[in-house]
Amino acid sequence: MKDYSSALNKIKDIVELENPGLIVDKVVDFLYNNFDKYSWIGIYVVQGNDLILGPWRGKQATEHTKIPVGNGICGAAASSGKTEIISDVAEDERYLSCFISTKSEIVVPIFSNGKVIGEIDIDSDLTNAFDHEDSVFLEKIAEMISSFIK
Repeated sequence: MKDYSSALNKIKDIVELENPGLIVDKVVDFLYNNFDKYSWIGIYVVQGNDLILGPWRGKQATEHTKIPVGNGICGAAASSGKTEIISDVAEDERYLSCFISTKSEIVVPIFSNGKVIGEIDIDSDLTNAFDHEDSVFLEKIAEMISSFIK
């Protein structure tokens, strides 16, 4: 799927119609099942000075279920509050290797009351998989799910 507008409408339906306790899981499922270039998707939640892995989908689990804020690309995004797009993870010394197949990554902070409370982390097995369009799309999703992050 590359139709971000249609995808946003489907995610809006999930947010409006789904059981609140299942919304984040359902959004992760939707993204994983509808965007071929998204090979792994996880939602990290800020707890104290750490990011704790919540719902995720992918071929395999990551060993990085707890990441200190400030460490790696995920920690950098949580610390700065800015979306990180890494076109080639092999070129970024901050990258915490999860999967040998990962070539690029995007990390989008999730905010509540101006504070980072979590983030959307997506890996791709393709180099240069993410662009500004992905960033805008995922930032909108982060806004839509922010009140359901626990």
